[in-house]
Amino acid sequence: MIPGSDRDHPSFLRSFGYAIEGFVTAVRTERNIKVMLALGACAVAAGIVLRIDLLSWCLVALCCGLVIFAELVNTSIEAVVDLATDEFRPLAKRAKDIAAASVYTLSITAAIVGVIVFARALGLIA
Repeated sequence: MIPGSDRDHPSFLRSFGYAIEGFVTAVRTERNIKVMLALGACAVAAGIVLRIDLLSWCLVALCCGLVIFAELVNTSIEAVVDLATDEFRPLAKRAKDIAAASVYTLSITAAIVGVIVFARALGLIA
């Protein structure tokens, strides 16, 4: 049962529908998701042009997926914090800043992996 509802849990397939709905909402309403998706598309395009190997594709896909995941989690944390209070509260700011820092940290890590993958594909490193 869903808390606050008289309905049972949605079906497994309906749960996917909710997930897709959440993703579409994030893409429509959040600038940073759009930026992350655009950068991911650039990484995929560069991978195609440079014909990166299978392991490199795995690294690129993993990094792109993790950064999008982190941005979605950050967005949801910010929404929950905003739902909890309309006022400025230091603890709310702290939660939002730390969530944003997690995306920043992961993005820097993904960028480093990207530099290594594409420098290797260009023959700049062994």
